[in-house]
Amino acid sequence: MSFFVTGTDTGVGKTLVSCALLHAFAAQGKAVAGFKPVAAGCDEDGHNEDAQALRAASSMPLTYGQVNPYCFERAVAPHIAARYAGVRIELSRILTSYRELAGQADEVVVEGAGGFRVPLNEKQDSMDLAQRLNLPVIVVVGMRLGCLNHALLTVRAVAECGLECAGWVANVVDPDMPVLQENIDALLPRIGAPLLGVVPHMTAADARAAAEFLDVGLLMKRGNDETPA
Repeated sequence: MSFFVTGTDTGVGKTLVSCALLHAFAAQGKAVAGFKPVAAGCDEDGHNEDAQALRAASSMPLTYGQVNPYCFERAVAPHIAARYAGVRIELSRILTSYRELAGQADEVVVEGAGGFRVPLNEKQDSMDLAQRLNLPVIVVVGMRLGCLNHALLTVRAVAECGLECAGWVANVVDPDMPVLQENIDALLPRIGAPLLGVVPHMTAADARAAAEFLDVGLLMKRGNDETPA
């Protein structure tokens, strides 16, 4: 019942939705942990704002390093940020950190960096990481002009790499987006995975409030319906 959260782009609300999922699962009595494998853009203490939010939304005490094994100073593409830092992002290190969290929590919400195909090193990208983790994927669609193409390409990439799209979230990043409902209606039959909720535009991000708009029962039902290996 752990999930990999990706988005149609950067700045579409992956952290907001990831934290909302953590709150929603915790409300079901689950021990939950947020995990941000790679973050670019950190404060003077070497901490990333998104990773800190995931840590705060977790229901169990976690060190910063447990939540975010790779954090880079420059707020640029991860592989470029890593190069400036003289570091190579290794998927094996991320997998080890994830397994440690998964051994302690009922649910781990893994937030990817950027979009689904953002590079992590000279050969591998976020899709490769998702494949190695082998988790169902939740797609956050930033509802703004151009989102239909981005959403459908992302969902196709998830399917083509052999992963399950467990659901998607429509996050209204543009409060003035024209024909919002019509865009959602266009995606519903094309994505082929349940719409977990529509998160309205928020002037200030509030993950607890956003959790009220998500139906995690759809994810929990999916998990209960699966036949154990």
